Amino acid sequence: MRAAERALMEQLPEGALMSRAAAGLAAACSTLLGRTYGARVVLLVGSGDNGGDALYAGARLARRGAGVTAVLLSPERAHEGGLAALRAAGGRTLVAPGAVVDAEENAARPVAPVLARADLVVDGIVGIGGRGGLRPAAVELTDLVREAGVPVVAVDLPSGVDADTGRVDGPAVDAAATVTFGAYKPGLLIDPAHERAGAVRLVDIGLGPHLPATPDVEALQHEDVARLLPRPAPESDKYRRGVVGVAAGSATYPGAASLTVSGALRGGAGAVRFLGESAQVREHVIQRFPEVLLSEGPVRKAGRVQAWAVGPGLGDGAEARRTVADVLGTPLPVLVDADGLRLMSEGPDGLEAVRARQAETVLTPHAGEAAALLGCAREEVEDARLESARRLVELTGATVLLKGSTTLVASPPGAGGETVPVRVNPTGTGWLATAGSGDVLSGLIGSLLAAGLSGRDAASVGAYLHGYAGRRTREPATALGVAGALTRAWEDVSHSG
Repeated sequence: MRAAERALMEQLPEGALMSRAAAGLAAACSTLLGRTYGARVVLLVGSGDNGGDALYAGARLARRGAGVTAVLLSPERAHEGGLAALRAAGGRTLVAPGAVVDAEENAARPVAPVLARADLVVDGIVGIGGRGGLRPAAVELTDLVREAGVPVVAVDLPSGVDADTGRVDGPAVDAAATVTFGAYKPGLLIDPAHERAGAVRLVDIGLGPHLPATPDVEALQHEDVARLLPRPAPESDKYRRGVVGVAAGSATYPGAASLTVSGALRGGAGAVRFLGESAQVREHVIQRFPEVLLSEGPVRKAGRVQAWAVGPGLGDGAEARRTVADVLGTPLPVLVDADGLRLMSEGPDGLEAVRARQAETVLTPHAGEAAALLGCAREEVEDARLESARRLVELTGATVLLKGSTTLVASPPGAGGETVPVRVNPTGTGWLATAGSGDVLSGLIGSLLAAGLSGRDAASVGAYLHGYAGRRTREPATALGVAGALTRAWEDVSHSG
């Protein structure tokens, strides 16, 4: 971002770039306020360009009739042009409590009462260069904001979060909305920082031609997913469309088999072949889904299959271990989830089998399963989701879909060794945190693999449709409700293409 800004500023008059950002920020604040004239706005102003953006935006709001007060954390280092513009527009300034400065004005007019009367607070404390949590003076100020209960709009990103990774390594601002400039920052898309950002609005300030062609992180939209959805050709039959093999469920967990199959039936493949050693589970599946092809096993004799989904509800018996090993030993695309991941993490053989594979391999761990594979605490994965997903790719050589509040899809380097952007799924919802939801996702992604999508695309499309279906179900969502909503989700997305 800094390199792109420098390149653009060389082509523009001085101050033009900040003026663009301030105009977009002021417009977003006006929208949130509903009315500008008579509104009370408080700016939290640090020493960097974010503080300058806030001051210039405050000047625009003041010229439209808002009462604007800037609280300065470092008065001697505040943006001079922004301060002058705010004061010329009728705005006022205070010094933040805890700031090291001799200020009689601040003693006469404490900050807390000003915040208590505010309609909106603008966070311009720290920008993309911030590392670690907020400093003590900023913490004291943001505590006053929290006590006042005033909604906060963050400038570019909430102060205290890491722009590059989404980590939050200390106190940080909780924003109701974030106005970001030029491009989304990874920290705005990835938890735990994502949950601090609120609703995110991107303001185009003309950086596009100067940004790198390959981003670190990307998020697919409806149109992107629509282009990737498999579509049958006129001459297609069920085998040409792909057959997904499902090895899931056990006498202890028969529902996992049905839920995985329910996702697989809605993933674009022409047929689903269910492999189950238990007659009870096979009977359970065929009663629910008479269109499913049944196989008793072993894997090598299951019949024609283009991809496998293995793991949900298998248990940890000898048969489960043999099934996982046999599936990993095939030359076909494979998705591994749940018990399959756990069995892999219990010894070196499972990881070696994954690393040795030449075909597409997709692993779909949640934070606990990822921690077991990485040999770390679950909290480490949750605090550093982007880094953890990348570490898992390095460890396994597979495509990794790291489930959670923000689902990430990380993939190995391209054929030429080029870095592949990590994909962040934008459709997730907390209602998907329900028993069996992950089984549905496993079947869905396995079916997309069988239909011919790459591991990266199958995982990304599956996560997108799964999340979108979760949003379309009636609350509270169930796994079967999510599976049932997949058909409509597919229809909605495909029409956008």
